[in-house]
Amino acid sequence: MTSTAAVRTRHVVVIGAGIAGLAAAHRLLARGASVTVLEAADRVGGKLLAGEIAGVRVDLGAESLLARRPEAVALAREVGLADRLQPPATASASLWTRGALRPMPKGHVMGVPGTAQALSGVLSEDGLRRIEADADLPRTEVGEDVAVGEFVARRVGREVVDRLVEPLLGGVYAGDAYQLSMRSAVPQLFEAAQTHSSLTEAVRALQARAAGAAAAGPVFMGIEGGVGTLPLAVAEAVRARGGEIVTGTAVTDLRRAPDGWRVVTGGRALRADAVVVALPAPAAAALLRAEAPAAAADLAAVAYASMALITLAYRRADVRLPGGSGFLVPPVDGHTIKASTFASQKWAWIAAEDPDTVVLRASVGRYGETAVLDRPDPDLVAVARHDLRAATGLAAEPVATAVTRWADGLPQYPVGHHARVARIRERIAALPGLAVCGAVYDGVGVPACVASAHAAVDLLDGGPEGVRGLMAAPVRSLHGGAGE
Repeated sequence: MTSTAAVRTRHVVVIGAGIAGLAAAHRLLARGASVTVLEAADRVGGKLLAGEIAGVRVDLGAESLLARRPEAVALAREVGLADRLQPPATASASLWTRGALRPMPKGHVMGVPGTAQALSGVLSEDGLRRIEADADLPRTEVGEDVAVGEFVARRVGREVVDRLVEPLLGGVYAGDAYQLSMRSAVPQLFEAAQTHSSLTEAVRALQARAAGAAAAGPVFMGIEGGVGTLPLAVAEAVRARGGEIVTGTAVTDLRRAPDGWRVVTGGRALRADAVVVALPAPAAAALLRAEAPAAAADLAAVAYASMALITLAYRRADVRLPGGSGFLVPPVDGHTIKASTFASQKWAWIAAEDPDTVVLRASVGRYGETAVLDRPDPDLVAVARHDLRAATGLAAEPVATAVTRWADGLPQYPVGHHARVARIRERIAALPGLAVCGAVYDGVGVPACVASAHAAVDLLDGGPEGVRGLMAAPVRSLHGGAGE
């Protein structure tokens, strides 16, 4: 007679219940693991937050998913949101620059044009001539990495950076284009610049490649009820599969143990076969300091930008807005808000919630800007209304307002970020049963965070290909290709 010992199910603790942590938990459960998710806040979702204003459901955080990267849209479908995915009702946007709302140019890669004509109407005549000079300049080497603004300004002039690259990158990272890494923030442009002597020629090559791929479908997708409902749906799916999610529970210590890992919270200690740390860099650094001090030091050095989102609701009868989905604001123009979204025009589901109400969003806060964020909520509402009136003529009194603050919401990707992430991962890989994921590593967009989570789970299962793929070709966290 023979006996077979019972096989113990692997227990994995996921620390952090933002979209990366929840996506990791969802994938782990699909692989047959037992999962506990620990979250210090009193809710799941991190920077994704669904809310309401004047009885209308809205997003109070990120509002769209890059659809040309598959990870986030696929996750939404897996957790039952397929019938609520919606493309924007309008994809046209504007720039508020040089005293007017101007149509967002086409034919560029993150603001870098393939021809001077592509930016006609946005740049001055001198700025357009400077773009044309790029073809005659000697090659500019990019080396291991280079700041986006520095490289682009050297090739096609500062006006391109200040009027277009800055507001586009600011919408993703709330960062400074003259400090952001081209290799990490605009990897497709970095790759093209390595093989072309002219920047405009490199952009045209990217555009031709994108046209040849003939990508189908919308660039972005939203979710009826808000992108903030995605983490709620993932959390529900995790619980339905037997996963445990505990909110209001901060992890205070993480240590290796003879049988795996010991995860300590204020109220208990958990044994884990493996751990996924899905936290912002400062919190991850604090937890990893004991077992991975060098990785923790790199994480502690990551800078963050803070921002605030002002949401305003108006009576439709009082509002006459320009067409399109909203506008971006170059910092060089000296205005306080950095962008505005005409939410009721961009998303059909918001317009349908209450046809008599119009919802707008405005954002403030860039890396290094702290004074504006120190102002009280009523002042931020007043600032948003002032700039909206100057840009669009909107003078009506809103029926409701809401201010949502995201302190240290966006990690910055300076020159050398790629190398920093590689060092962190190398040091974490030396500790069996430990993986990291989140916005600090491979991109700040939702698809980037989901891809990072999937790669972390695959790494725990002995498959390093996902991480290698992200390091070789980071997730494009904004437009994902040329010519948007």
